[in-house]
Amino acid sequence: MKSLTKVKVGNKLNSNNESFSYIKNSDVEIYNILQKEVSREDNTLELIASENFVSYPVLEMAGGVMTNKYAEGYPGARYYGGCEHVDEAENLARDRAKKLFNCEYVNVQPHSGSQANMAVLMTFLNVGDTIMGLDLAHGGHLTHGSHVNFSGKLYNSVSYYVNKDTGRVDFNSVRSTAKEYKPKLIICGGSAYPRHIEFEHFREIADEIGAFLMADIAHPSGLVAASLHPSPMKYCDIITTTTHKTLRGPRGGMIMMGKDIENKWGIVAPKSGRTKLVSELLDSTVMPGIQGGPLMHIIAAKAIAFNEALQPDFKVYAQQVIDNAKTMSEALLSKDYKLISGGTDTHVVLIDLSNKNVTGKVAEQSLEKAGITVNKNMVPFDKRSPFVTSGVRIGSPAITTRGMKQDEMVKIIDFIDEIITNIENESVIDKVKTEVQSLCSSFPLYSELHN
Repeated sequence: MKSLTKVKVGNKLNSNNESFSYIKNSDVEIYNILQKEVSREDNTLELIASENFVSYPVLEMAGGVMTNKYAEGYPGARYYGGCEHVDEAENLARDRAKKLFNCEYVNVQPHSGSQANMAVLMTFLNVGDTIMGLDLAHGGHLTHGSHVNFSGKLYNSVSYYVNKDTGRVDFNSVRSTAKEYKPKLIICGGSAYPRHIEFEHFREIADEIGAFLMADIAHPSGLVAASLHPSPMKYCDIITTTTHKTLRGPRGGMIMMGKDIENKWGIVAPKSGRTKLVSELLDSTVMPGIQGGPLMHIIAAKAIAFNEALQPDFKVYAQQVIDNAKTMSEALLSKDYKLISGGTDTHVVLIDLSNKNVTGKVAEQSLEKAGITVNKNMVPFDKRSPFVTSGVRIGSPAITTRGMKQDEMVKIIDFIDEIITNIENESVIDKVKTEVQSLCSSFPLYSELHN
Protein backbone atom coordinates (compact mmCIF):
# COMPACT_ATOMS: atom_id res chain seq x y z
CA MET A 1 0.00 0.00 0.00
CA LYS A 2 1.27 3.43 -0.89
CA SER A 3 1.83 5.49 2.25
CA LEU A 4 -0.34 8.57 2.56
CA THR A 5 2.73 10.51 3.64
CA LYS A 6 3.97 10.18 0.07
CA VAL A 7 1.02 12.19 -1.31
CA LYS A 8 2.29 15.32 -3.04
CA VAL A 9 1.02 18.70 -1.93
CA GLY A 10 1.19 20.28 -5.38
CA ASN A 11 2.94 23.53 -6.17
CA LYS A 12 5.28 24.96 -3.58
CA LEU A 13 4.29 28.09 -1.72
CA ASN A 14 7.58 29.75 -2.59
CA SER A 15 9.26 30.62 -5.87
CA ASN A 16 12.58 28.81 -5.47
CA ASN A 17 11.10 25.41 -4.53
CA GLU A 18 13.20 25.18 -1.38
CA SER A 19 11.42 23.67 1.60
CA PHE A 20 10.80 26.07 4.50
CA SER A 21 12.57 28.88 2.63
CA TYR A 22 10.44 31.53 4.32
CA ILE A 23 11.51 30.30 7.75
CA LYS A 24 15.12 29.91 6.64
CA ASN A 25 15.23 33.49 5.41
CA SER A 26 13.53 34.99 8.45
CA ASP A 27 14.62 32.89 11.45
CA VAL A 28 17.63 30.69 10.88
CA GLU A 29 17.71 29.47 14.49
CA ILE A 30 14.24 27.92 14.41
CA TYR A 31 14.89 26.74 10.85
CA ASN A 32 17.89 24.74 12.02
CA ILE A 33 15.84 23.23 14.85
CA LEU A 34 13.10 22.33 12.37
CA GLN A 35 15.56 20.61 10.05
CA LYS A 36 16.94 18.60 12.95
CA GLU A 37 13.43 17.39 13.76
CA VAL A 38 12.80 16.46 10.12
CA SER A 39 16.03 14.45 10.18
CA ARG A 40 15.19 12.82 13.53
CA GLU A 41 11.80 11.63 12.29
CA ASP A 42 13.28 10.35 9.04
CA ASN A 43 16.17 8.47 10.64
CA THR A 44 14.50 6.87 13.66
CA LEU A 45 11.96 4.13 14.17
CA GLU A 46 8.97 5.79 15.81
CA LEU A 47 7.41 3.14 18.04
CA ILE A 48 5.51 5.40 20.45
CA ALA A 49 1.98 4.04 20.17
CA SER A 50 0.32 7.46 20.38
CA GLU A 51 2.30 8.97 17.51
CA ASN A 52 1.88 8.91 13.75
CA PHE A 53 2.87 10.82 10.62
CA VAL A 54 0.29 12.94 8.84
CA SER A 55 0.03 13.32 5.08
CA TYR A 56 1.40 16.28 3.15
CA PRO A 57 -2.13 17.70 2.68
CA VAL A 58 -2.70 17.66 6.45
CA LEU A 59 0.69 19.30 7.00
CA GLU A 60 -0.13 21.99 4.46
CA MET A 61 -3.53 22.78 5.93
CA ALA A 62 -2.18 22.82 9.49
CA GLY A 63 0.18 25.58 8.39
CA GLY A 64 -2.40 27.36 6.27
CA VAL A 65 -4.14 30.75 6.33
CA MET A 66 -7.00 29.62 8.55
CA THR A 67 -4.63 30.03 11.47
CA ASN A 68 -5.36 33.76 11.06
CA LYS A 69 -9.08 33.51 11.82
CA TYR A 70 -10.72 34.01 15.18
CA ALA A 71 -13.99 32.06 15.20
CA GLU A 72 -15.34 31.87 18.75
CA GLY A 73 -18.69 30.12 18.72
CA TYR A 74 -20.02 27.63 16.21
CA PRO A 75 -20.91 27.71 12.50
CA GLY A 76 -23.73 30.19 11.96
CA ALA A 77 -23.37 31.56 15.49
CA ARG A 78 -19.93 33.14 15.77
CA TYR A 79 -18.88 36.06 17.94
CA TYR A 80 -16.81 37.48 15.05
CA GLY A 81 -17.54 38.48 11.47
CA GLY A 82 -15.81 37.04 8.42
CA CYS A 83 -16.39 33.41 9.40
CA GLU A 84 -18.31 32.20 6.36
CA HIS A 85 -15.45 30.07 5.01
CA VAL A 86 -14.21 28.68 8.32
CA ASP A 87 -17.85 27.78 8.95
CA GLU A 88 -17.74 25.71 5.77
CA ALA A 89 -14.56 23.99 6.92
CA GLU A 90 -15.94 23.14 10.36
CA ASN A 91 -19.24 21.88 8.94
CA LEU A 92 -17.30 19.71 6.48
CA ALA A 93 -15.18 18.29 9.30
CA ARG A 94 -18.29 17.48 11.35
CA ASP A 95 -20.12 15.90 8.40
CA ARG A 96 -17.13 13.73 7.52
CA ALA A 97 -16.66 12.64 11.13
CA LYS A 98 -20.33 11.70 11.39
CA LYS A 99 -20.03 9.56 8.27
CA LEU A 100 -16.74 8.04 9.39
CA PHE A 101 -17.97 7.00 12.85
CA ASN A 102 -21.70 6.62 12.07
CA CYS A 103 -22.74 9.08 14.74
CA GLU A 104 -25.29 11.87 15.10
CA TYR A 105 -23.36 14.51 17.06
CA VAL A 106 -19.78 15.70 16.72
CA ASN A 107 -17.81 18.56 18.23
CA VAL A 108 -14.46 19.01 16.48
CA GLN A 109 -13.27 22.03 18.47
CA PRO A 110 -11.40 20.48 21.46
CA HIS A 111 -7.70 21.26 21.20
CA SER A 112 -6.77 17.85 22.65
CA GLY A 113 -8.19 14.60 23.91
CA SER A 114 -7.70 15.82 27.47
CA GLN A 115 -9.83 18.89 26.81
CA ALA A 116 -12.48 16.72 25.18
CA ASN A 117 -12.56 14.62 28.36
CA MET A 118 -12.69 17.73 30.52
CA ALA A 119 -15.69 19.01 28.56
CA VAL A 120 -17.54 15.73 29.03
CA LEU A 121 -16.89 15.57 32.77
CA MET A 122 -17.92 19.20 33.23
CA THR A 123 -21.13 18.55 31.27
CA PHE A 124 -22.24 15.32 32.92
CA LEU A 125 -20.99 15.92 36.46
CA ASN A 126 -20.89 18.36 39.31
CA VAL A 127 -17.62 18.97 41.14
CA GLY A 128 -17.24 16.26 43.77
CA ASP A 129 -19.28 13.65 41.90
CA THR A 130 -17.79 10.15 41.66
CA ILE A 131 -16.19 8.83 38.48
CA MET A 132 -14.65 5.44 37.80
CA GLY A 133 -11.90 4.73 35.27
CA LEU A 134 -9.09 2.29 34.56
CA ASP A 135 -6.16 2.82 36.92
CA LEU A 136 -3.25 4.66 35.31
CA ALA A 137 -0.75 1.89 36.09
CA HIS A 138 -3.14 -0.66 34.57
CA GLY A 139 -3.38 1.12 31.23
CA GLY A 140 -5.69 4.05 31.94
CA HIS A 141 -5.16 7.74 31.23
CA LEU A 142 -4.44 10.77 33.40
CA THR A 143 -7.88 12.21 32.62
CA HIS A 144 -9.65 9.07 33.82
CA GLY A 145 -9.24 10.02 37.48
CA SER A 146 -5.53 10.32 38.24
CA HIS A 147 -4.97 12.27 41.47
CA VAL A 148 -2.42 14.55 39.75
CA ASN A 149 -4.94 15.52 37.04
CA PHE A 150 -8.05 17.75 37.08
CA SER A 151 -10.15 14.58 36.83
CA GLY A 152 -8.86 13.35 40.17
CA LYS A 153 -8.74 16.77 41.80
CA LEU A 154 -12.23 18.02 40.92
CA TYR A 155 -14.04 14.70 41.13
CA ASN A 156 -14.11 11.81 43.56
CA SER A 157 -12.22 9.16 41.62
CA VAL A 158 -12.25 5.40 42.07
CA SER A 159 -10.42 2.92 39.85
CA TYR A 160 -10.95 -0.48 38.34
CA TYR A 161 -8.10 -2.80 37.39
CA VAL A 162 -6.99 -5.59 35.11
CA ASN A 163 -6.76 -9.19 36.25
CA LYS A 164 -3.24 -10.04 37.39
CA ASP A 165 -3.18 -13.34 35.51
CA THR A 166 -4.79 -12.28 32.22
CA GLY A 167 -3.90 -8.60 31.96
CA ARG A 168 -7.47 -7.90 30.83
CA VAL A 169 -10.13 -5.81 32.54
CA ASP A 170 -11.58 -7.76 35.47
CA PHE A 171 -15.31 -7.21 35.07
CA ASN A 172 -16.17 -8.90 38.34
CA SER A 173 -14.05 -6.26 40.02
CA VAL A 174 -15.57 -3.50 37.87
CA ARG A 175 -19.07 -4.58 38.89
CA SER A 176 -18.30 -4.86 42.61
CA THR A 177 -16.50 -1.49 42.66
CA ALA A 178 -19.34 0.17 40.76
CA LYS A 179 -21.94 -1.20 43.15
CA GLU A 180 -19.92 -0.13 46.18
CA TYR A 181 -19.11 3.44 45.09
CA LYS A 182 -21.97 4.10 42.62
CA PRO A 183 -20.08 6.43 40.28
CA LYS A 184 -22.16 8.86 38.29
CA LEU A 185 -19.99 8.23 35.23
CA ILE A 186 -17.86 5.24 34.17
CA ILE A 187 -14.99 5.69 31.71
CA CYS A 188 -13.90 2.81 29.47
CA GLY A 189 -10.76 2.89 27.36
CA GLY A 190 -7.16 3.69 28.12
CA SER A 191 -3.73 4.67 26.85
CA ALA A 192 -1.85 1.39 27.33
CA TYR A 193 -4.47 -1.33 27.03
CA PRO A 194 -3.58 -3.74 24.18
CA ARG A 195 -6.96 -5.44 23.86
CA HIS A 196 -10.34 -4.51 22.42
CA ILE A 197 -12.50 -2.38 24.71
CA GLU A 198 -15.52 -4.47 25.71
CA PHE A 199 -18.13 -1.72 25.59
CA GLU A 200 -21.09 -4.07 26.01
CA HIS A 201 -19.87 -5.33 29.39
CA PHE A 202 -19.35 -1.79 30.66
CA ARG A 203 -22.87 -0.90 29.44
CA GLU A 204 -24.39 -3.70 31.49
CA ILE A 205 -22.67 -2.50 34.65
CA ALA A 206 -23.50 1.16 33.99
CA ASP A 207 -27.16 0.24 33.57
CA GLU A 208 -27.15 -1.75 36.80
CA ILE A 209 -26.17 1.32 38.84
CA GLY A 210 -27.70 4.04 36.67
CA ALA A 211 -24.38 5.59 35.58
CA PHE A 212 -23.44 7.39 32.41
CA LEU A 213 -20.94 5.55 30.23
CA MET A 214 -18.13 7.39 28.46
CA ALA A 215 -15.76 5.77 25.97
CA ASP A 216 -12.32 7.26 25.39
CA ILE A 217 -11.20 5.77 22.07
CA ALA A 218 -8.21 8.08 21.56
CA HIS A 219 -5.96 5.11 20.82
CA PRO A 220 -8.09 2.79 18.67
CA SER A 221 -10.18 5.47 16.91
CA GLY A 222 -8.60 4.78 13.52
CA LEU A 223 -9.28 1.08 13.98
CA VAL A 224 -12.87 1.86 14.96
CA ALA A 225 -13.25 4.06 11.87
CA ALA A 226 -11.99 1.16 9.73
CA SER A 227 -14.44 -1.27 11.41
CA LEU A 228 -11.51 -3.30 12.79
CA HIS A 229 -12.30 -2.56 16.44
CA PRO A 230 -15.78 -2.68 18.02
CA SER A 231 -17.62 0.63 17.87
CA PRO A 232 -18.83 2.26 21.10
CA MET A 233 -21.67 4.17 19.42
CA LYS A 234 -24.57 1.90 20.39
CA TYR A 235 -23.28 1.26 23.90
CA CYS A 236 -21.89 4.53 25.26
CA ASP A 237 -23.63 7.78 26.10
CA ILE A 238 -20.65 9.84 25.01
CA ILE A 239 -17.42 9.17 23.13
CA THR A 240 -14.17 11.14 23.05
CA THR A 241 -11.08 10.71 20.93
CA THR A 242 -7.96 12.36 19.69
CA THR A 243 -7.57 12.90 15.96
CA HIS A 244 -3.94 11.79 15.69
CA LYS A 245 -2.68 8.34 16.78
CA THR A 246 -4.30 5.59 14.65
CA LEU A 247 -6.62 8.11 12.97
CA ARG A 248 -3.53 9.77 11.46
CA GLY A 249 -4.77 13.34 11.54
CA PRO A 250 -3.49 16.55 13.15
CA ARG A 251 -3.08 16.74 16.91
CA GLY A 252 -6.48 17.53 18.42
CA GLY A 253 -9.58 16.17 20.13
CA MET A 254 -13.20 15.41 19.31
CA ILE A 255 -16.46 14.53 21.10
CA MET A 256 -19.17 12.31 19.61
CA MET A 257 -22.54 10.79 20.41
CA GLY A 258 -24.24 7.98 18.53
CA LYS A 259 -27.57 9.70 19.16
CA ASP A 260 -28.32 12.99 20.84
CA ILE A 261 -30.18 12.60 24.12
CA GLU A 262 -32.25 14.68 26.51
CA ASN A 263 -30.29 15.67 29.57
CA LYS A 264 -31.26 14.27 32.97
CA TRP A 265 -30.68 17.46 34.93
CA GLY A 266 -33.72 19.47 33.87
CA ILE A 267 -31.60 22.40 32.68
CA VAL A 268 -33.73 24.63 30.47
CA ALA A 269 -32.79 27.16 27.86
CA PRO A 270 -33.48 30.65 29.25
CA LYS A 271 -35.37 31.99 26.23
CA SER A 272 -37.33 29.00 24.90
CA GLY A 273 -38.01 27.37 28.25
CA ARG A 274 -37.34 23.94 26.75
CA THR A 275 -35.01 21.33 28.16
CA LYS A 276 -31.65 21.44 26.45
CA LEU A 277 -30.25 18.48 24.60
CA VAL A 278 -26.93 17.06 25.79
CA SER A 279 -25.33 18.24 22.54
CA GLU A 280 -26.20 21.83 23.40
CA LEU A 281 -24.76 21.45 26.89
CA LEU A 282 -21.59 19.92 25.48
CA ASP A 283 -21.15 22.67 22.92
CA SER A 284 -21.50 25.35 25.57
CA THR A 285 -19.08 23.52 27.87
CA VAL A 286 -16.42 23.42 25.17
CA MET A 287 -16.99 27.06 24.24
CA PRO A 288 -17.17 29.29 26.28
CA GLY A 289 -16.78 26.79 29.14
CA ILE A 290 -13.18 25.67 28.69
CA GLN A 291 -11.96 27.16 25.39
CA GLY A 292 -12.08 30.40 23.47
CA GLY A 293 -11.36 30.59 19.77
CA PRO A 294 -11.03 27.22 18.03
CA LEU A 295 -7.95 26.39 15.96
CA MET A 296 -9.56 26.66 12.54
CA HIS A 297 -6.43 25.57 10.65
CA ILE A 298 -6.39 22.37 12.71
CA ILE A 299 -10.14 21.82 12.30
CA ALA A 300 -9.71 22.13 8.53
CA ALA A 301 -6.78 19.69 8.74
CA LYS A 302 -9.06 17.32 10.69
CA ALA A 303 -11.51 17.49 7.78
CA ILE A 304 -8.75 16.39 5.40
CA ALA A 305 -7.73 13.52 7.68
CA PHE A 306 -11.34 12.34 8.01
CA ASN A 307 -11.65 12.32 4.23
CA GLU A 308 -8.46 10.25 3.99
CA ALA A 309 -9.87 7.80 6.54
CA LEU A 310 -13.04 7.45 4.47
CA GLN A 311 -11.05 6.11 1.52
CA PRO A 312 -10.79 2.33 0.93
CA ASP A 313 -7.01 2.24 1.38
CA PHE A 314 -7.31 3.49 4.96
CA LYS A 315 -8.86 0.18 5.99
CA VAL A 316 -5.95 -1.60 4.32
CA TYR A 317 -3.60 0.61 6.33
CA ALA A 318 -5.46 -0.03 9.60
CA GLN A 319 -5.37 -3.79 9.05
CA GLN A 320 -1.64 -3.55 8.44
CA VAL A 321 -1.25 -1.63 11.71
CA ILE A 322 -2.87 -4.55 13.54
CA ASP A 323 -0.93 -7.18 11.59
CA ASN A 324 2.33 -5.40 12.35
CA ALA A 325 1.58 -5.15 16.07
CA LYS A 326 0.67 -8.83 16.21
CA THR A 327 3.89 -9.74 14.40
CA MET A 328 5.93 -7.73 16.90
CA SER A 329 4.08 -9.45 19.75
CA GLU A 330 4.82 -12.90 18.40
CA ALA A 331 8.48 -12.03 17.83
CA LEU A 332 8.81 -10.70 21.38
CA LEU A 333 7.16 -13.78 22.87
CA SER A 334 9.55 -16.00 20.93
CA LYS A 335 12.41 -14.18 22.68
CA ASP A 336 10.94 -14.71 26.16
CA TYR A 337 9.52 -11.23 26.68
CA LYS A 338 6.51 -10.92 28.95
CA LEU A 339 3.62 -9.10 27.29
CA ILE A 340 0.73 -7.71 29.29
CA SER A 341 -2.40 -9.69 28.33
CA GLY A 342 -0.16 -12.04 26.34
CA GLY A 343 -0.34 -10.08 23.11
CA THR A 344 -2.52 -7.50 21.38
CA ASP A 345 -5.74 -6.98 19.44
CA THR A 346 -4.76 -3.47 18.39
CA HIS A 347 -1.70 -1.32 17.66
CA VAL A 348 -0.37 -1.37 21.24
CA VAL A 349 2.12 -3.80 22.74
CA LEU A 350 2.95 -3.41 26.45
CA ILE A 351 6.17 -5.14 27.51
CA ASP A 352 7.03 -6.06 31.10
CA LEU A 353 10.84 -6.08 31.29
CA SER A 354 11.06 -7.46 34.84
CA ASN A 355 12.44 -10.81 33.70
CA LYS A 356 15.11 -9.01 31.67
CA ASN A 357 16.38 -7.10 34.73
CA VAL A 358 16.04 -3.79 32.87
CA THR A 359 13.85 -0.86 33.89
CA GLY A 360 11.61 0.95 31.45
CA LYS A 361 13.59 4.15 31.92
CA VAL A 362 16.92 2.55 31.05
CA ALA A 363 15.41 0.66 28.10
CA GLU A 364 13.88 3.87 26.71
CA GLN A 365 17.19 5.72 26.98
CA SER A 366 19.31 2.99 25.38
CA LEU A 367 16.83 2.36 22.58
CA GLU A 368 16.69 6.07 21.81
CA LYS A 369 20.49 6.13 21.46
CA ALA A 370 20.06 3.43 18.82
CA GLY A 371 17.41 5.41 16.96
CA ILE A 372 14.38 3.54 18.30
CA THR A 373 11.82 5.71 20.07
CA VAL A 374 9.59 4.09 22.71
CA ASN A 375 8.17 5.28 26.01
CA LYS A 376 8.72 3.84 29.46
CA ASN A 377 5.40 2.70 30.87
CA MET A 378 4.10 1.28 34.11
CA VAL A 379 2.73 -2.22 33.95
CA PRO A 380 -0.12 -3.59 36.09
CA PHE A 381 0.92 -4.08 39.72
CA ASP A 382 4.20 -2.29 38.98
CA LYS A 383 6.52 -1.95 41.97
CA ARG A 384 8.53 0.85 40.36
CA SER A 385 7.60 4.53 40.17
CA PRO A 386 6.10 6.21 37.05
CA PHE A 387 9.50 7.87 36.52
CA VAL A 388 11.29 4.51 36.33
CA THR A 389 8.68 1.83 35.48
CA SER A 390 9.06 -1.86 34.76
CA GLY A 391 7.89 -1.71 31.19
CA VAL A 392 7.86 -0.02 27.82
CA ARG A 393 4.98 0.58 25.44
CA ILE A 394 5.45 0.20 21.71
CA GLY A 395 3.06 0.67 18.82
CA SER A 396 2.84 0.17 15.06
CA PRO A 397 0.94 3.18 13.56
CA ALA A 398 3.88 5.39 12.58
CA ILE A 399 6.13 2.71 11.13
CA THR A 400 3.15 1.30 9.22
CA THR A 401 2.50 4.73 7.72
CA ARG A 402 6.06 4.61 6.36
CA GLY A 403 5.13 1.42 4.50
CA MET A 404 6.78 -1.15 6.74
CA LYS A 405 5.23 -4.61 7.00
CA GLN A 406 5.74 -7.90 8.83
CA ASP A 407 9.30 -8.57 7.65
CA GLU A 408 10.39 -5.18 8.98
CA MET A 409 8.62 -5.87 12.28
CA VAL A 410 10.74 -8.97 12.84
CA LYS A 411 13.89 -6.94 12.15
CA ILE A 412 12.77 -4.22 14.56
CA ILE A 413 12.22 -6.70 17.38
CA ASP A 414 15.67 -8.14 16.66
CA PHE A 415 17.05 -4.61 17.09
CA ILE A 416 15.17 -4.11 20.35
CA ASP A 417 16.28 -7.45 21.75
CA GLU A 418 19.90 -6.77 20.84
CA ILE A 419 19.77 -3.51 22.80
CA ILE A 420 17.92 -4.95 25.81
CA THR A 421 20.32 -7.86 26.14
CA ASN A 422 23.32 -5.52 25.76
CA ILE A 423 21.80 -2.58 27.56
CA GLU A 424 25.02 -0.68 28.36
CA ASN A 425 27.19 -1.85 25.47
CA GLU A 426 27.89 1.29 23.43
CA SER A 427 29.41 -0.63 20.52
CA VAL A 428 26.25 -2.71 20.17
CA ILE A 429 24.12 0.42 20.41
CA ASP A 430 26.17 2.08 17.65
CA LYS A 431 25.91 -1.04 15.48
CA VAL A 432 22.12 -1.18 15.86
CA LYS A 433 21.84 2.54 15.17
CA THR A 434 23.58 2.04 11.82
CA GLU A 435 21.19 -0.80 10.98
CA VAL A 436 18.19 1.29 12.03
CA GLN A 437 19.26 4.13 9.77
CA SER A 438 19.72 1.72 6.89
CA LEU A 439 16.19 0.38 7.39
CA CYS A 440 14.75 3.89 7.65
CA SER A 441 16.48 4.92 4.41
CA SER A 442 14.46 2.26 2.59
CA PHE A 443 11.24 3.89 3.80
CA PRO A 444 11.90 7.65 3.44
CA LEU A 445 9.64 10.10 5.23
CA TYR A 446 8.86 13.66 4.11
CA SER A 447 11.70 13.64 1.59
CA GLU A 448 10.58 17.02 0.21
CA LEU A 449 11.10 18.71 3.56
CA HIS A 450 14.86 18.08 3.78
CA ASN A 451 17.51 20.62 2.80
